[in-house]
Amino acid sequence: MSDALAVHVFGPPDAPPLLALHGVTGHGGRYRALAANQLAGYRVIAPDLRGHGHSPSLPPWTLEQHAADVLAVLERFGLEAPPMIAHSFGGVVALHLPRHRVGRLVLLDPAVSVRPEWALECAESAAATAGDPVAAQRGDWPAASDEAVAEEVAAHWVRVGDGWRPRYCPAAVATAWSEMCRPVPEPTGETLVVRATRADYVGPGFAANVVDLDCGHVVYVDAPERVGALVTDFLG
Repeated sequence: MSDALAVHVFGPPDAPPLLALHGVTGHGGRYRALAANQLAGYRVIAPDLRGHGHSPSLPPWTLEQHAADVLAVLERFGLEAPPMIAHSFGGVVALHLPRHRVGRLVLLDPAVSVRPEWALECAESAAATAGDPVAAQRGDWPAASDEAVAEEVAAHWVRVGDGWRPRYCPAAVATAWSEMCRPVPEPTGETLVVRATRADYVGPGFAANVVDLDCGHVVYVDAPERVGALVTDFLG
C-alpha cells in the first residue's frame, strides 16, 4: 500500500465515523483540536491528501485522483457512505466523490468560486518559502491562539533550503489551484455550506443550504465552537 494516504484518526474506535478532508497546503492533523473539543462523539478520520503532509506526492494530482484516493480510505476503514466535513479544496474533492459514497456533508468554506487570475497567483507562489514559520502561520491564521499556531508549526512546517514552508509538494499545490477553477458539481440536499464572510471562496451563485460565519477562511480554526455546533446539529 505504498500509494495509500497517511490518515490521522481521532476519537473512540467505537464512535460513529466522520471523514474530514483538509484544504490545499494543509493536512489531516489540523482537525485534532476540533475533533477533541467539539466532535468528541465521533471517530474523526482525516487523511492527508496526495502531495500533502505525510502522504505520497507522486502525480497525478487531479480531482479524479484525489477522489480515488479518498475512496481507497473508505475501503480501508470499511466505510460505505460516511458523513463528511471538508474544508476549502477538500470540499471540491468531496463534491467529486460518487454521491452514493457520501452521507451528510458539511462544506467548510469550500473553494467553489476561485477566479483563474487568483488561482494563477497562488499557484505561482506554491514553491515560496518563509523566513519565520511562526510569523507566516500567524499571517494565515490571524484569529488563532498562540497555542494553535505553535502546534501547527511544530506538526507541519519543514525547513526547505534557507527557508520554511508547510509539508507539501509545490507541484501538487499548484495543480490543486488549477483544479479549483474547474466546474463544481451541485451539492445534494444533504449538504450544509458554512461560508466565511471574511473570505471569498463561496460565491453567491453556489446553490446549497448556507450558513454565514463572521470569520476567516479556516473556519474551524477561527470559530471552532460554532463550527462544532453546526456540524453536530446537521449530522444529528
